[in-house]
Order: sequence, then C-alpha cells, then structure tokens
Amino acid sequence: MVDIKPLFGLGGVLIAAMTSEFNDQVTAIALIDVRGALGISHDPGTWIQSLYVWAEIVGMAISPWLAMTFTLRRWTLFAIALCGASGVLIPFCPNVEAIYALRLLQGLAGGLIIPLLMTTAFRVLTPNIRLYGLAVYALTATFTPALAATVTALWTDIVDWRIVFFQPIPLCSLAGVLVWYCLHQDQPKYERFRMFDWRGLLLLVIGTGALSTMLYQGDRLDWFNSRLICVLALVSALAIPLLLANEWFHPLPLLKLQMLGRRNFAYAALGLFLFSIISQSGSAVPLQYLQEVQGYRPLQSNLITLEIAALQLVMLPAMALLLDYKQVDSRMVSLAGLGLILASCIGSSFLTVYWNRDQFYLWQLLQAIGQPMVIMPLLLMSTNTVTGPAEGPFASALINTSRAMAEAASAWSLELINRWRNALHSSRVVDEIGQDRWRVIQGNGVLPQYPAPLTPGGRPRVPGSLEAFGHAVQQQVVILSTSDTFLILGALSVFLMLVVMTLPVRTMPPRIHFATR
Repeated sequence: MVDIKPLFGLGGVLIAAMTSEFNDQVTAIALIDVRGALGISHDPGTWIQSLYVWAEIVGMAISPWLAMTFTLRRWTLFAIALCGASGVLIPFCPNVEAIYALRLLQGLAGGLIIPLLMTTAFRVLTPNIRLYGLAVYALTATFTPALAATVTALWTDIVDWRIVFFQPIPLCSLAGVLVWYCLHQDQPKYERFRMFDWRGLLLLVIGTGALSTMLYQGDRLDWFNSRLICVLALVSALAIPLLLANEWFHPLPLLKLQMLGRRNFAYAALGLFLFSIISQSGSAVPLQYLQEVQGYRPLQSNLITLEIAALQLVMLPAMALLLDYKQVDSRMVSLAGLGLILASCIGSSFLTVYWNRDQFYLWQLLQAIGQPMVIMPLLLMSTNTVTGPAEGPFASALINTSRAMAEAASAWSLELINRWRNALHSSRVVDEIGQDRWRVIQGNGVLPQYPAPLTPGGRPRVPGSLEAFGHAVQQQVVILSTSDTFLILGALSVFLMLVVMTLPVRTMPPRIHFATR
C-alpha cells in the first residue's frame, strides 16, 4: 500500500513555493500602487525588487545545503515562518529603510523555499510517479507567474493593496500544518558545519549581490557613467570567478559544479535560464504594452495571462503522461514547444496602436501550450541525471540558482532592449515627421493640422498641438520597441532550439530509466 502522507507534505511545500512566487511577482506588478500608498518615489522604489532578487539568489544557493544539515522538515518550517512573518509588517513600516530590510528577508525566504520543492520531490516520489511530481514543480515556473497578474488585479483594484503583503498568512499557515504533520523528521547532521563553506557563502553574497544590483540598477544610473555601477561590475567580475573556483575544489560545496559535466544537466541549467527570460514574452511584455499604450489597469489586462495559467493545469499533467511513453523523445517535445513560443513571439510582433487585450488571446494560447512542452522535458532530462538521494539537494541548488539569476537577467534584458530600441525609434519617428512637414511646406507652403496622431497605415502624423504630438510620438515608439522585444525573445527561442538539438542526449521515463540502473 502506497503511503500518501508524504505527498501531502509535498503539497505543503508546493503551497509555500507558490506563496513565495506571489511575494515576488505580485509585488513587482503592483509596485506602482504600493509605492503610491507608502509614499515612495520611483528611484527608491526600484530597490524594493532589486533587493528581493539579490536575497532570493543567495537563498536558492544555500537552502539545500542547510536542509541536509538541519533536516528537511525543520528547515522548511523555518523558511515558511520567515516567508509569512516578513511580509505582514511591510504596510506598517515607518520608513523606506525598514521596507528594504523586510524585502531582503522576503527574498531570502522565497529563495530558501523554492529549492525545497525539488528536494522534497526527489525524496518522496518514486520513479513511477516522478514525472507527475515534476509537473508539480513546473507550476512554480509557468502557472504562478502567469496567475500573478490576476492576483494583483484582485488585491489592488478590488480589495486593498495591503493584501499584497497579507496574502502569505493563510497560505503559509496551511503549508506549515501540512509540512509539520506529513513530512518525516530525520536526524540533524550538525557535524556538517565543521566543513561549512564560509568562504563560498561570503563570495556568493558579494558576487551575486553586486551582479544582480548592477543588472537591476544599471539602466536607471546610466550604466558605466555611474561610479556605483563601475564598482559593482568590478566586484562581480572578481567575486564570481573566485566563487566558482572555490566551489569546484571545496570538499562540501554549496554548489556542486561537477554536475554540470553531465550533458543533460548542463542543458537543464542553461535551458531553464534562457526559458525564464523567454517566458517574459507571455507575461511581462504584453502587460507592459497594454499599460503604456492602452492605459490598462491589472484588472483589465489580467485575462491574457490568466489564459496561460488556466491551461497549465491541463497541459502539465498531459505532458507528464506523454513523456511517460518510452517512444516519445523529450527533445522533440521541447522543439515543438519552442516552435509554438517562436510563433507566438512572431505573431505578437505585428502589434499596432489598434491592438488591445483581444488581439493577444491567440498568441497567448500558443504560449500556454508551448511553455509546458519546454519545461517538462527539461526537468525530466535534468532529474534523470541525479544518481541518488544524496545528489538531489545539489541538483536543486544548481537548477534553482540558475533560475534566480534569470530573473535579474530578464529585468536587465528588457530594460536594455527598451532603452536601445526606444532611442532608435524615437529618432526615426521624429525625423520622418520632420521630413513630412518639409515636403508639405514645399508643396503648398502651409502646415497641416491633422485630426489624429496616426494614419490608418500606422504612420505618424503631425498633430495639431505639441501635447498631442508628444503623445503620438511616444505611443509609436513604445509600439515599435515592443515589437522588437518580441522578435528578440523569438531569436532567443531559436537559439534555445539549437541548444536542444546539440547538447542533451535522449533519456527514458524515470520508471524505465531507473529500473535499468
């Protein structure tokens, strides 16, 4: 008879992981409302998300090691308690410095929790049902980020912005009860502290903190024209190579880099990093367009990402069922999924000023089908390389640290694309308008007064007022830059397709793979 009690424990860890994702994603989407309610201006407000991501990266790297030392059950309960307690105090903070401190703790808690989901899955799931456990983990990569916009709309536009920070209380309480009663209590291994990688921890905090802060704050501070960005770049360039060297030679490292020598595991680390950036085309980019061009609030725009979230509840189990057949090559499934994401990016790149929420539904449908077709084979190929329970935490640390770094890289890439393409398109649009005006003057010697900012073909017109003129130019620049963003993310999809065709090797379903070992 199968013991289902540990499965409820896994469910508790899943709830905690989804809660930590909501702490990240929902706060990021609701940041304008939160800043306004707390009286925080734009520049200080950028640190709210920047500090969260820094602490999250550190937490993801160290959590599996500490879980092996303190026991999985105790460490998970500590992380859940920290997740719940750190957020509830933010609306009552007397100053912005206190908010920064609590966001650091929130990010650390989120980083501690998410790797524990994969670690728990390795422990409680037998090979016969492991694929369905991977589908549970994949919910945090596809379902939760897509659902975040809907949750944000519910809290900020219908209930109260404070619920953004109060929402962990009931979820963490339920998660804690399930973990407390359903996960087995091991014996702690405090003797591991005799070999604790203190140097690695110090380099991790300094190196990843400098790198993530540079990526988040670089565009605002004008990159290398800022002394702070120059110092952060130098620190990260020194600390991260030293961290990698230290982890390679340390007898009990936080990150077991030797596992990257396995082709499928190396693909998983690189693939999850790229996939996390590409998936922005299904969430952040459409929402940003609808907000800046059409003036949508989260309540009006959330349905396009809710479509992705809802389909994950069907697609992820379906992918687990499909990949459980030995005739199915997981690499081919990944290629098909990336093809759908590529088609979504190309289709979305044809957006115009007339696009609203309705025009995104078809392309979001392709995203909703394609994302689980990529993430599930990726998780299958990576977990099949883990030879025993002892390697599970090390695998979880590497995979999730790569995922956390992708969040900082995503913010950087979107800011870089916007700045680069905005400058280009702004110059071109203004130049084209100037040429149109000059041609009119040469033709009849008078300046026209246009009733609309754009022609039916989408070309910019010369508005009758300076305010309308500036609005028309800015609107067209955002449209063109958003189109370019979709195309660049599509190019990343093509690159990942090339990686899938060259790096990983074929693997069997876990029930077959581990039966032959």
